[in-house]
Amino acid sequence: MKEFVSKYDKSIALIFGLLTIAFIVTAMTSETFLSWVFERHQNQMSWFIRPVFLIPFCFFAYKRSWTGISITIFCLFTSMFWFSRPETISEQVKMFLQFEQDWLNAKWDYKKWLLVLTVPVSFIALGLAFWKRSLLMGLGVVVLMATGKIVWSIYNAGEAGKSILIPAIIGLVLCIILIYYGFRRLEKNKKL
Repeated sequence: MKEFVSKYDKSIALIFGLLTIAFIVTAMTSETFLSWVFERHQNQMSWFIRPVFLIPFCFFAYKRSWTGISITIFCLFTSMFWFSRPETISEQVKMFLQFEQDWLNAKWDYKKWLLVLTVPVSFIALGLAFWKRSLLMGLGVVVLMATGKIVWSIYNAGEAGKSILIPAIIGLVLCIILIYYGFRRLEKNKKL
């Protein structure tokens, strides 16, 4: 299996890259699909799991596996709807997700495009950091990504934006610890 993935690494990565783009395009062009996704995204389990995908992303960047990177990104995006719609939803969560959905459906100007471009730029920077084996740069990017999401959410959604604080902070701490541990272990094994 490892040989197969190595041989077709970029082809498999392209397939998952296209699937990710298809998911994003479908979500942005179908209000019904976007509403269904956000209804399930009210389950905060998806909020807690999403930052955890940074760990395999960093691992696959370190291993220079395009397949692993693209599958991880696909899983990160689609994890919004992996969990069922919760029976009870806090008012803050409802308000914040409604804000995000309205923001996505509102007019797209150059400011919004520039802001949205920070997502792929952040992932490129994160991938590059671990591709080049720079733990410090990688952890710095992880902290900036989490901080950016928190600041943007609270600044734009006000009180409702604070609903992401606990999942974002727990995710950030978990990522820092596990990425640090995993990086050190990979570096140690490389020397053996």
